[in-house]
Amino acid sequence: MLTETKNLLASEWNISQKLLDLAEKAEIATEKRRKEVRELGAYNQLRVLNAFKHNNVSDYHLKNSTGYAFGDEGRETLDKIYAEVFGTEKALVRAQFVSGTHALSSALFGILRPNDRWISIVGTPYDTMIPVIKGGEGWYGSLKEWGIEYDEIPLKEDASFDFEEIEKALKSKKTKMVYIQRSLGYTWRPSMNLEKMKVAIDFVKNIDPNIIVMVDNCYGEFGEKCEPTAIGADITGGSLIKNAGGGISPAGGYVAGKAELIERAASYLTSPGIGTDEGSALGIGRLMYQGFFEAPTIVSGAIEGAVWASEMLNSLGFEVLPKPTDKRTDIIQGIKFGDPKIMTAFCKGIQSASPVDGFAVPEAVDMPGYRDPIIMAGGTFVQGSSIELSCDGPLRPPYSAYLQGGLSFSHIQFGVLKALSEVEKL
Repeated sequence: MLTETKNLLASEWNISQKLLDLAEKAEIATEKRRKEVRELGAYNQLRVLNAFKHNNVSDYHLKNSTGYAFGDEGRETLDKIYAEVFGTEKALVRAQFVSGTHALSSALFGILRPNDRWISIVGTPYDTMIPVIKGGEGWYGSLKEWGIEYDEIPLKEDASFDFEEIEKALKSKKTKMVYIQRSLGYTWRPSMNLEKMKVAIDFVKNIDPNIIVMVDNCYGEFGEKCEPTAIGADITGGSLIKNAGGGISPAGGYVAGKAELIERAASYLTSPGIGTDEGSALGIGRLMYQGFFEAPTIVSGAIEGAVWASEMLNSLGFEVLPKPTDKRTDIIQGIKFGDPKIMTAFCKGIQSASPVDGFAVPEAVDMPGYRDPIIMAGGTFVQGSSIELSCDGPLRPPYSAYLQGGLSFSHIQFGVLKALSEVEKL
């Protein structure tokens, strides 16, 4: 960090010399690891560029369609690009998906039928999936209402898959789907890297090759050199206001996988008989193309910032996950505060360092789909975008927050320094 930058942070933002010195030490300590992350970004950038070239993308594909959007070559070509990058038969990329949860929910409802059984082998999924699975007061139309049976197998204490219990569960009763959440979500366990995930997928397929393996890929796109569908998963999905949108796409989501499964998801999103054949890009087609092209570099920058932040926070005595030298598979950096006041102060600092609504003060509130009040700092250009710098978490013990995103390494540094400056005031 340049001396002039540090001087400006000290004079304009009141960042202490102690934090500035620690920031510089963290940069030096993580230099090698951050270089590896940048090289990963370059590799994935080339993969995406090749997909654009192989599909002969032209200005024609970036134009808007209207209404039914019959024969929209822009929509169809973007689907093909995603399918190539994800190593799948087909993909469905749509502005009509309102979130990653919506994309995953459409796949589940499209594939599963009454009396089917599915199992999460990473324990309880992310909070917003609970209404989808079992509903609750004021939450209607869950899988449970349709008579679809759900079980879950927690990870072992060391966060590894419990293969003994998985085998028992799959052999005791016919199971249609096994579900894996890649990211840690709001839990305190390592995110599931693809090496470990492949072992689990192969294990399931060896028991019954007809079991469908679905992966929640949110926060993980371009976190490694390929995606879960390239290592044996049958279908995966996520959000365009997270990694895959590159901080540019203002809405949307995707699912990618085997052709029949994607058609089933599409038939639930639209209707049987329409499936993937209709759907205007609602004026954001160009942004979805550009966002996906930018995504590998944006994601690598976010991971680079997370590595630095992990080192910085660890040096101050906070428990962090992943640790600075841990292998990473997504953009999330968990921080355990142990105190709601410290957690709130940190989030306040992230919000204060935001380009949008930087004047606002985040408070924990009830949010749609969540079981506990959520504090969410994120002054983002796209509402709720977590590929832009944000920090959020449920206000419940052990009071852990999850830092993610950042459109530049510098902004991540500024945000974390401001957040820690707020903590210093307590």
